[in-house]
Amino acid sequence: MSPIFVKNPITLKRLRRFREIRRAYISFLILCLLYLGSLGAELICNSIPLYVRYNGASYFPVIRFYPDDTFTGSGKNTRPDYHQINRSPEFAENSDNYMLFPMISHGPYESVDPTSIIASDEVTLTLKATPRVGTANIDPDFIIVSAARFGAFLGLNGEEVNGRHLSDSTQLSRELQQAVERRFQNRAAPVFSQEAVTRTGMRVRISLSAYAERSRSPRTVRLTFRELTPDNENRVVRFSRESVSPGRPEIPDDPFWRDVSDRQQEAIFAHVRRRFDGPVDDMTIVLGDVVYNAVFSKEDVRFPYPPVKGHLLGIDGAGRDVAARILYGLRTSMTFGLLLVFCSMSFGILAGALQGYYGGILDISAQRLIEIWSALPFLYIMILMGSVYGRSFSLLLFCYGIFNWIGISYYIRAEFLRLRKQPFVEAAKCMGISSFKIIFTHILPNGITPVITFFPFSLVGAIGSLAALDYLGFGLPPPTPSWGELLYQAQQYRWAWWLILYPSLALFIVMLLGVFVGEGIRNAFDPKRYTRLEG
Repeated sequence: MSPIFVKNPITLKRLRRFREIRRAYISFLILCLLYLGSLGAELICNSIPLYVRYNGASYFPVIRFYPDDTFTGSGKNTRPDYHQINRSPEFAENSDNYMLFPMISHGPYESVDPTSIIASDEVTLTLKATPRVGTANIDPDFIIVSAARFGAFLGLNGEEVNGRHLSDSTQLSRELQQAVERRFQNRAAPVFSQEAVTRTGMRVRISLSAYAERSRSPRTVRLTFRELTPDNENRVVRFSRESVSPGRPEIPDDPFWRDVSDRQQEAIFAHVRRRFDGPVDDMTIVLGDVVYNAVFSKEDVRFPYPPVKGHLLGIDGAGRDVAARILYGLRTSMTFGLLLVFCSMSFGILAGALQGYYGGILDISAQRLIEIWSALPFLYIMILMGSVYGRSFSLLLFCYGIFNWIGISYYIRAEFLRLRKQPFVEAAKCMGISSFKIIFTHILPNGITPVITFFPFSLVGAIGSLAALDYLGFGLPPPTPSWGELLYQAQQYRWAWWLILYPSLALFIVMLLGVFVGEGIRNAFDPKRYTRLEG
């Protein structure tokens, strides 16, 4: 931007208007700071230290490459593993030797060592009460004709329940009696369900299935009783390795544990010991008249892994730090968006300027060719080019750029068609000024408004498009850090909430800031600043 353009009174007025729009101005500053921070991502997030002090000498690995032999004497000229070297005796036992790592000491391509993650070394035993279910076939007098596992609802253990009245189990409500009678009358009835309390104090749900009319009335009707297990019936016990040692296991201090037999205790301890080394199957435990399903769980280190100390945004499916991927992905997205918008707008300005200035056959012919070109399917071309030449940043930028310029060319063409007959243009032609200078020195500065106002919105669209293409698998090649690639992992690991939350939040914030900036620029360029619609 030339000094003359900056000192233009209209330009200065628009800049003042933009600064007065606080939301847009602050969003612009935040967006600039985020991008500048991403450009220096190696100083914020890197597995290579910023400074190393070793045997009285200073090293700057983030600026200069040092082979592994420099710090280990191994004779290898390969890239050193600074984290492993930092844990070696030369650094761990000698305070004069140390490394200064960035704030996040993991790079976007580095897989985290699972042994470096401190996970809970406890096995959790969860005893989930299994609800009892029984069925009873009754006759029109509510006498039980046949039953299955129904003794518990009558308070009978192994005794015959046939011939007993259903009211011996629970008090029969009027609604239940009407539902049963309707079925014996061979009348259609919907599903019936009702909570009740048995004579023994057990909370149950009584159910009747839907009934359709038959050729004759049924002889019996089946009712299903399902126990409603309260949440406090579930028990949770935690074991450490020492508490289940084969010699003297520690008995948990819980009253319900007294009902566990010695044989069941030994089986539980054996399962817990095996769970420390790997997964085990669930087991069934009977305590009194309650049947429990015993589930043995342990926090295993597997990727993706939730946020933990040293990895505040979690770890992705390949063991890479999510915070590092998001930061480097910001640089990739912003750089791609800026390059794409700059290239596409430059070409769109050139095409629109030539069409609008010369008009005539050139304008009509170019418009027809642009319409044909815009009808080509971008995604298919992207897939075809990627399969032939392979996925890359430059190919993606090229394929997207050859289509993205069309929109801005329409606006520039319209501005040039409006301005080419203005007196200042006619005066410039009469003075013998070349067409090139008239286009880019006289007309373009007066028709640049669409370019400036659409720039932030085009940038937001480019960032969103890159994320969408990466999500679909047609974007940047792996392992390039990308927000869309993290969102694709979130689809694979739907339980990994951090893979959907943090990349989506980063994408939302950047796009929201871009929209705020675009609205501020549009309002700053609006000549009717204080207009409003009145009914």
